[in-house]
Amino acid sequence: MVKERIINLPNFDKRPVHYGYFLGTNQYDFKFEYITNYYKELIYKDIEVIQKNGFNVGLIGDLRINTYFNLRFEPGLYYNQRELVYPEFPEFTRESDRFREVKSTYIHLPLYIKINTKRINNFRPFLLAGISTDFNLSSNEKNSDDNASNVFRTTSQNLNYELGLGFEFYLYYFKFSPSLRSIFSFQNELIPDASPDSPWTRNIVNIFSRGISLIITFE
Repeated sequence: MVKERIINLPNFDKRPVHYGYFLGTNQYDFKFEYITNYYKELIYKDIEVIQKNGFNVGLIGDLRINTYFNLRFEPGLYYNQRELVYPEFPEFTRESDRFREVKSTYIHLPLYIKINTKRINNFRPFLLAGISTDFNLSSNEKNSDDNASNVFRTTSQNLNYELGLGFEFYLYYFKFSPSLRSIFSFQNELIPDASPDSPWTRNIVNIFSRGISLIITFE
């Protein structure tokens, strides 16, 4: 005799609105775009970005559209740290001049369309696509000091588009969902140094953040 499978939370996805929270970890990179007269002897050397693991925490608001689509708002706090390693420019007189630490504390405000597949017992895959804005509390945008004083500055707000893939597991009391998200900024984040001849920023036209985040939600 085949044992009947127990379906957990059978009416959960019929709710018009529900809430939850999430925890996660992230890594961020920078994409650099340079001017055409970049040092010829260094033309094939990019600024290296050493990525560090950060963390995320936040809340979830979910609005049901129909069986296969949901609108989600997931405001959260994202903390991250990156280290920039510059090529050996002639202007650098100390080894420490080649290194800059970029700390980011984002108030992250994303709006997603969640695309669901059909539920299979207590399991359901989904896709996410959306846009987001970040308010970087550690940007140093209004700081009068710049790289001459070891301060790398970025804009305090930027815009992103995001893509994600995840899986929902329906447990007895709640829904548990791990997902992998990619974040791509499409707004230049660079604040140039005061001196137009600064070796840290003179060769850079644009900087864009790129990130990947592993999120675990509880709903």
